[in-house]
Amino acid sequence: MAYVAPLRDIRFVLNELAGLDKVHQLPGGEEAGQEVVDAILDENARLLQDAIAPLNRDGDLQPPTWRDGAVTASPGFAQAFRSFVEGGWQGLQHPVDFGGQGLPKVVATPCMENLNAACLSFALCPLLTDGAIEVLLTAGTEEQKRRFIPSMIDGSWTGTMNLTEPQAGSDLSLVRTRAVAQPDGSYRLHGQKIFITYGEHDMARNIVHMVLARLEDAPEGVKGLSLFIVPKFLVNDDGSLGKRNDVWCASIEHKLGIKASPTAVLLYGEDKGEVGPGAIGYLVGEPNRGLETMFIMMNAARFAVGLQGIAVAERASQHAVAYAKDRVQSRAVEGSAGPVAIVHHPDVRRMLLTMRTLTEAARAVAYVAAGAHDFAHRHPDAQVRARNQAFYEYMVPIVKGFSTEMAVEVASLGIQVHGGMGFIEETGAAQYYRDARILSIYEGTTAIQANDLVGRKTARDGGAVAAAIIGHMRETLAELDGDQELSALRGQLADAIQAYEEVVRFVVERYRDDVREVYAGSVPYLMLAGLTHGGWQMARAALACRRRIGKGDVDSFYPAKLAGARFYCAHLLPRVEALRREILQGGASTLAMPVDAF
Repeated sequence: MAYVAPLRDIRFVLNELAGLDKVHQLPGGEEAGQEVVDAILDENARLLQDAIAPLNRDGDLQPPTWRDGAVTASPGFAQAFRSFVEGGWQGLQHPVDFGGQGLPKVVATPCMENLNAACLSFALCPLLTDGAIEVLLTAGTEEQKRRFIPSMIDGSWTGTMNLTEPQAGSDLSLVRTRAVAQPDGSYRLHGQKIFITYGEHDMARNIVHMVLARLEDAPEGVKGLSLFIVPKFLVNDDGSLGKRNDVWCASIEHKLGIKASPTAVLLYGEDKGEVGPGAIGYLVGEPNRGLETMFIMMNAARFAVGLQGIAVAERASQHAVAYAKDRVQSRAVEGSAGPVAIVHHPDVRRMLLTMRTLTEAARAVAYVAAGAHDFAHRHPDAQVRARNQAFYEYMVPIVKGFSTEMAVEVASLGIQVHGGMGFIEETGAAQYYRDARILSIYEGTTAIQANDLVGRKTARDGGAVAAAIIGHMRETLAELDGDQELSALRGQLADAIQAYEEVVRFVVERYRDDVREVYAGSVPYLMLAGLTHGGWQMARAALACRRRIGKGDVDSFYPAKLAGARFYCAHLLPRVEALRREILQGGASTLAMPVDAF
């Protein structure tokens, strides 16, 4: 079925929850007025619906091909990529000085979501390019910025992130790729990288690889990693392309999902280019601090992967709703003259509402985080910037981990709504599940996100940021006081907030005494936080709808949104209590079984 960008909900979240009007008032946010943002969203939806969404199914059936080190993209991808970059979409949130549009992250975020919903495999290329641009903007020299960023923004070149090696999956301390210093200040790299998204393709003239490697005198572990720019083709002083670098695509992976995204095995230093043995690279940032620099790219990618989860969930939900309205089967449980569309059956409605409200809650959580990112980078007051930066950093593992786990659940429910037809590839429902399944794995598994949330984001500051967030949640509870229509919702949210607070206190208090017990509950903690943040935003949405309806607005969107908020709090927030018990009481049982017994 055709994809339709959910612009009505997107505009509601931007205006009512994410603070677009306040971002518009920040320095550098002047261009993000309502009329401009509406025009951007409309044009973005038109391009994606017409030119990119049709590639989703075709790319799944006709993945890229590899031959003699070269990769040919799925049919139609190169043409669609030209349309995408010629429209300026790659540079939406990047600085005007380098050819971008300099718009706030909260404006770019829905465009990113819609791109991923249109075709996840296609969207991965711009996603990694965005990350490479962010790294150079933050840590690159002025010459590196001038040489590489403009061509990535205009789409002539794309970017990648090269971390993983066969022996070093998530444990980057085991990275062995080595970099040898050269007399001219460059380096020669030797090693192998795997799982490199868009590591080789024919959609752009050059590919800028951001590669983690070790200098010859580097210490062991992650503190000995440095970051290098390694272009597929060397770049001359005048910006033209020079010799083919010694980077070779040995193969591309055959995957469960995202089949149209070429995932490459790259060999560095096999003397397969035009520069002799050793890929020529250039140090980014300081020696032996490459992982710190790469975290800039990783954090950008993690937030973007969270958006991918929301996007796939939206696409799967639209697909399931269309099928449920069209599929006629069985009489209504209360009796009917004949079979009815399955959307009338109570359990199908439960599944559809679960899909819809999980997606909408996760969208609101991500957009609110994006708004905080803009305040962290644009507000003139240093204290306001610091508070918002702390909030955004706390939210990144939640956006990534919760949204991607949510996507797997939603896509699975989509298959269930289709029944046996969902298990058949021809209906398309299975693709969303296959595509979604990677999201909770790459750019850091859910456990890695959860460990980050526990260690760096909660225990390290004694739970201060989490406590401040919970304080804001209680302010929303106060707004709900006295509203009889929302009294049940208020009680459900209050219980979830109380559980959240207890878990944060448990993490902080037990972290030093029994760290393994705390980490045994890290993923449940992340999921509890995600569900509670979703409930908070749905409650804020309910309040906004009540205000609109109270002013006489008859738009049917508001009662529907209000009903969705009630469903979320009644059906999904109760999961929080079970997670609370698992975290507080389940650690010992997780660790009790001896390793030899597995």
